[in-house]
Amino acid sequence: MSNDTIAAIATAGGPIGIIRLSGARAAEAVDAVFQPASGGKLSEIPANYLTYGQIRLEEGAPLDCCFAVHMNAPRSSTGENMAELQCHGSPAVLLEIMNALYRLGVRQAEAGEFTKRAFLNGKLDLAAAEAVNDLIASRTAEAAQNAAAQLMGAVGSRIRQVRDELVEMVAHFHAVIDYPDEEIDPFLFENAQEVIHRAAAILYRLAESYERGRIMHEGVPCVILGKPNTGKSTLLNTLLGRDRAIVTEMPGTTRDIIEETVRLGPVLLRVSDTAGIRNTVDPVEKEGIDRALRTASSASIILAVFDSSEPLTDDDLMVMARATGRTSIAVVNKSDLPSAVDLEHITRYFQHVLPISAKTGEGIDRLTELIPHLLGLDTAAFDGEMITNARQAAALARAASRCEEALFGAQSGMTYDAVIMDAEGAIAALGEITGQNVTDDIVNKIFENFCVGK
Repeated sequence: MSNDTIAAIATAGGPIGIIRLSGARAAEAVDAVFQPASGGKLSEIPANYLTYGQIRLEEGAPLDCCFAVHMNAPRSSTGENMAELQCHGSPAVLLEIMNALYRLGVRQAEAGEFTKRAFLNGKLDLAAAEAVNDLIASRTAEAAQNAAAQLMGAVGSRIRQVRDELVEMVAHFHAVIDYPDEEIDPFLFENAQEVIHRAAAILYRLAESYERGRIMHEGVPCVILGKPNTGKSTLLNTLLGRDRAIVTEMPGTTRDIIEETVRLGPVLLRVSDTAGIRNTVDPVEKEGIDRALRTASSASIILAVFDSSEPLTDDDLMVMARATGRTSIAVVNKSDLPSAVDLEHITRYFQHVLPISAKTGEGIDRLTELIPHLLGLDTAAFDGEMITNARQAAALARAASRCEEALFGAQSGMTYDAVIMDAEGAIAALGEITGQNVTDDIVNKIFENFCVGK
């Protein structure tokens, strides 16, 4: 990568607007547009000192009052000379400053280029660099906590530890093979088995965390299913804490899918309220029911809602049939009314049956606690070792598989070179995660998905 100087607006609107620069001429470029209140130039002030002053473009009147700071390579986030202008958030002001920087030969940063430069300059490994995007996109505190730990090296350090042990083992094997006349103690297969087994266990554990990590990062599609007037829309409103869906006594009020996002602790629930399931000749209502059933077929969780104040009907049985064999919860609503429902019959179809009153809120706490439990996130540690990245998960699975093959080779008395080949395959796959052996095309593709200014 050339060491040209780049700049970008690093904020997405608001009262404060930050412009970041990175490259050899970062401080020099800021000197041309920023005048410290104390006089002189920003580049003459010690690095890392936040300085107050004015933006002046081409000897004109002041454009803004702001703060500026410069950082010297390699002690910056990109490993290069850097500078920041912290201005008021007016888009007009920020655009004028950027145009002035362009006239000075600074170019617009590409998507993710600041983080990419940090990776290329050894300030971050690739796993930590990818965590920047996860942190920006986090929609729960737990997701942010997990991404922050990955940014600080939780995944990379664990991978490097496993990789280093495998490299040391392979190096010992090579020494035995390449220098048979030297007095080198053979690396016994028993010791190799211990190293490989430990590596495989760690890698499989990390790879298997991806499903929970994906759920935490992307959210869980959840559908509320039930016959008309069981309180589905009231349940959605209660989960949201506001009136989103129209609630009436008239059956068939909900005709189309209503989608909202609900945060339940570490879980981001993408909830769809649907038309009541029943036999009907109304073509509009029938289309709504068909959409409800299609949505249910692709949902990760079904909340099957039943009216506890009425006996079960054929429409209820239709809902049960749709929920059978799926991750589902029977939500027996209207517990504030006298009960007439056959709970025993419902429990034959559902492992989890919760009496609630969506109207009064009774039982809602139990529901919001059960959902994270079903997804395995109620006791999860958000320490960075929950994988949220599909590329990393695939590489971990490949590395674990190659370790398993190497372990089989060591246990069955295969030759050294057979064990080495599989162990080196695992090492290569781990290098893809940290970026130690990854192609330029993959690196470019990763950073293309970042926003500009990061």
